Amino acid sequence: MQLEVDVTSPTPHYEQIRSQIERFVLTGALGPGTRLPPIRQLASHLGLSNGVVARAYHELEREGMVTTGGKRGTIIAAAIDRSGADDPRRRRLLAEAAAQYASAAHALGFDLEEAELALRGAMSVPPAPFADS
Repeated sequence: MQLEVDVTSPTPHYEQIRSQIERFVLTGALGPGTRLPPIRQLASHLGLSNGVVARAYHELEREGMVTTGGKRGTIIAAAIDRSGADDPRRRRLLAEAAAQYASAAHALGFDLEEAELALRGAMSVPPAPFADS
């Protein structure tokens, strides 16, 4: 898991952390039972205060994405439903990915028809497992 925080972004730092971890969980890159880095360790790595990371973890716990348990630390919750296409969080992630793809296709000079053909081809191939960063 590689988290990045853009200090120039108007999005609060804790929200950047929360949304990236949410994306990793919803896409299956972080599975149930996966332990997140301790607050102090992640804060130090990102050059942020402990409070920023603690707030991100607290928000994730409030949403049911993670559980916290003292010495066990913060772990990805076991009961995350990743299959519901009606989940608004999953739809938002799909829309973000589509916007990135459309931007790349446009920058490369492809039209909608060519981009759609490439996407259909990519979706017909089984997905590769996520690389653990």
